[in-house]
Amino acid sequence: MRIARLCEDRMRRVREPDRGQITIEFTGMLPIIIVTLIAIWQMVLIGYTFSLAGNSADEAARAYAVTDGWTRGEECDKAGRKNLPAAWDSEARIDCPAIDTGVQTDLDTVDVRLKVPVLFPGTLNWFFPVEAHASAAKEANG
Repeated sequence: MRIARLCEDRMRRVREPDRGQITIEFTGMLPIIIVTLIAIWQMVLIGYTFSLAGNSADEAARAYAVTDGWTRGEECDKAGRKNLPAAWDSEARIDCPAIDTGVQTDLDTVDVRLKVPVLFPGTLNWFFPVEAHASAAKEANG
């Protein structure tokens, strides 16, 4: 019994100088952890912006290909912006082709340019835009 108590007292004395060590180490590592999480979140936003730009270009090209008349540009722009969240929609540029370009092709092409938000959607914008290009075959109406 006495030996167990001596071992217990010795273990207690050995651990006492380390009190607070975990708190100090965590405090030192906290900025590194936060910066790493911010960098990961920014990479997720960049990837999501590429996904949004591709989908927006596909939707706009499809709407432009199936619409006739003077409303083609409006329908193209509306379809391209339909699924964009507000943070991306405010800075989006959707370039639908002019109605009469003089060049006859079987494809209607659309270019979309989105800016990548920094950290939180809607706060700041990243310095480079994400561009997407999509084409859709012209639909024969009638």
